[in-house]
Amino acid sequence: MIFLGVDGGGTKTAFVLINAEGGILAQHETSTCYYLNVGRENSKSIIAGGIVEVCRRADIPPEAIDYSFFGLPAYGEVSADVAFLDQIPAALLNQLKYRCNNDMVCGWAASLGCQDGINIVSGTGSIAYGEHQGKTARCGGWGELFSDEGSAYWIGCNALNLFSKMSDHRLKMDILYDMIKSKYHIDIDLDINDLVFNKWQGDRTKIASVAKIAYEAAIEGDKESYKLFCTAAKELAIMVESVRKELDYSPDETTLVSFTGGVFNCGDIILDPFIHELANLNGYYRVCQPKYNPSMGAAIYAAKISGNPLAGAVLKKLSLGE
Repeated sequence: MIFLGVDGGGTKTAFVLINAEGGILAQHETSTCYYLNVGRENSKSIIAGGIVEVCRRADIPPEAIDYSFFGLPAYGEVSADVAFLDQIPAALLNQLKYRCNNDMVCGWAASLGCQDGINIVSGTGSIAYGEHQGKTARCGGWGELFSDEGSAYWIGCNALNLFSKMSDHRLKMDILYDMIKSKYHIDIDLDINDLVFNKWQGDRTKIASVAKIAYEAAIEGDKESYKLFCTAAKELAIMVESVRKELDYSPDETTLVSFTGGVFNCGDIILDPFIHELANLNGYYRVCQPKYNPSMGAAIYAAKISGNPLAGAVLKKLSLGE
């Protein structure tokens, strides 16, 4: 049997084909299929083109795929658009042989290998998703305008806020201030507005990229930037705790927690306070490293929901990338 996993993120769309023996038949990566950014027709073209290309690389026709799972950004967040998103793969695939859902499911399936537990995503945006004894729950993911706490976008916005406060002496000028001026060649501090609002046009990805500067400043000893990552960790832990409550874990039951997204590439500066914040909450948490990448998680989930879950030996083989 052959399974297709598709992880549609805010910056890229990844495709992977695997078989029931744990063989990786082909992989492909292309631009984001996020329809609210690229438009409906472009989203359809990107997904269809990706299916064709990954099948070409595996030397199989699309109809040879036994089951597929498509994790699509913003799926389910605009109820009127769900029918449109559900129809996208139908251009190439039998509608009885695939399922679409939010890309948060890819992160969960990847990080925990479809085991019960909770995954927290902190990339450009943020969201928590978990499953426990057949029940599902999510928290966060309301969008960058008034949510996405603890995400790269949220950190970027708050880092820019720190810059403004350092500039007009509400806070002591520190490493972050100098780094932002140097990175963006700003001579007059107020020109940060020209950069963000005029040149960037408030672009979500570009604002999220400021989080990397905040990380570098924190590593160099900028106290406010370090506190920013601690606050981000607390927000992410609160999301996990909310999902745990929704999943009806018993008070003394251990909950597996894993993590995905670029913010966690910052390592200990986010992980240490995240683990600390979880320990301060009421639940019993065991934090573990993610097992697979999100597109592989989508393929593993495709096997599961098709009624043909992959065996432990096969999952181990996939984790080794054989």
